[in-house]
This record gives sequence, structure tokens and C-alpha cells, in this order.
Amino acid sequence: MQVNISGHHVEVTEALKDYVTKKLDRLAAHFDQITNVQVTLSVEKLNHKVEATLHIRGADINATAEAEDMYAAIDDMSDKLDRQLVKHKEKTLDRLQGASGRL
Repeated sequence: MQVNISGHHVEVTEALKDYVTKKLDRLAAHFDQITNVQVTLSVEKLNHKVEATLHIRGADINATAEAEDMYAAIDDMSDKLDRQLVKHKEKTLDRLQGASGRL
């Protein structure tokens, strides 16, 4: 899984990179078909915003989160991506089971 982390009006420190990577590794443990992840960290006045796009086979999954703390925003974004990945995985399994039932 290739991870690209960029910052907009914020310096992306090693601590932030490590934290984002740790959260994304947890997602990769749930779903191993993630090929590329683009994460953008930004600060707008007092809000810290995190946007992420997961590229997986057959779909792109997007999540955005805002909080007063960057680490809290990363946690929220990670939770959103996790829920979306689980939903995508269930849909994929349902389609596969439905196709095998018709054969």
C-alpha cells in the first residue's frame, strides 16, 4: 500500500506521518486490497481538517473529518474509512455469494 501524505497550511511532521500510517495500517489489516492512499492535512483558522482517498480495486473511498485537534481529526477520518471499508467488503462478499448461488 502506497501512502501519500501532504499538508496544506500545516507542516507534516514525522509524528503526524507515523500516526497517520499507524491508523492506515490498521485499515489494511481489515482489507488487504488497498493500493494507494492520498491523505491531505490542513488547518483553516481553528479547525484541523483531514481528507483521505483510498484507492481499491473497483472503487475509491473518500472520507473527511474536522476537529479542533489534528490527532482527533485523524481518528475520526480513520473511523469513517473503516466503516466504509467494512460496508464495501460486505457488498463485495454478497455479490460473490449471489453469483455463486446462481451457478
